[in-house]
Amino acid sequence: MDKEKYNSYIVVMRGREWKVKYEDADYPIDRNDFSFVAEGERHTFDFAYITIHGTPGENGILQGYFDLIGMPYSTSDVLVEALTFNKYALNSFLRTYPDVQVSDSVLVRKGEDRPSDEVLLARLGLPCFVKPNAGGSSFGVSKVKAADELETAIAKAMSESDEVMVEQIMVGTEITCGCYRKSADEIVTFPITEVVTSQEFFDYDAKYNNKSEEITPARIAPQTAARVSELTRRIYAYLGCYGIIRVDYILSGEAGNETINLLEINTTPGMTATSFIPQQVRAAGREMKDVLSDVIEGRFA
Repeated sequence: MDKEKYNSYIVVMRGREWKVKYEDADYPIDRNDFSFVAEGERHTFDFAYITIHGTPGENGILQGYFDLIGMPYSTSDVLVEALTFNKYALNSFLRTYPDVQVSDSVLVRKGEDRPSDEVLLARLGLPCFVKPNAGGSSFGVSKVKAADELETAIAKAMSESDEVMVEQIMVGTEITCGCYRKSADEIVTFPITEVVTSQEFFDYDAKYNNKSEEITPARIAPQTAARVSELTRRIYAYLGCYGIIRVDYILSGEAGNETINLLEINTTPGMTATSFIPQQVRAAGREMKDVLSDVIEGRFA
């Protein structure tokens, strides 16, 4: 964040406990208007930059709260956040666009009858993926390689979400492309990152325990990179996004003429120094603080 432009304060939310870090102390947030009192003076915010992964920051709940109190914020609106957090609903929506390739999948709900293992595997094949329908960081995700693993994988995913998506596998090179709206008529993409892991897939262990290699810019043909960037901009526009998002893909087929398969969309991507977006911003020769300023000031344009 540009400290010359903004006075920024971190608000930590743990359930119903919301506290702001101000002058080396923590003060409770008044949820009536997202203000706080410190040293006898009430302080208010002009803008909320949301960086919470999962609920409530990535599924529309926090956005709905800020809408109610009239606070501008950094992400897409309630509908877009809720849609992109629900993998099956997102895929079903984007499948209506002929230029977006989405893997076939089946939704399974806790407490409801589901198709038999035989029916699922006849449609989706082996190996396949079983994922919580809502969630992130690959918690509860399994790569199923044999029919007798399917029931256990569904139970594992159900421990993270009441809805589970069983998905046909996509084989190829995993890449990810960051994107944001710089102005009303300009959507900017960043250099693409290639993800290489020795794990079965890019799971929690690979993401957070240094068991993957992230290569920016990706080792893909220039024409493929251009097609990925253009598709990312179109998806951003189809959804009506705002702020920084990251779109993950699997490239399959002949190098230079690959099929671009949508994997998932992250609407509050990680912002640590080693996360994908800061890597891509650096590769673009830009500074993170300038990108964040674009997002903030765009809300007041």
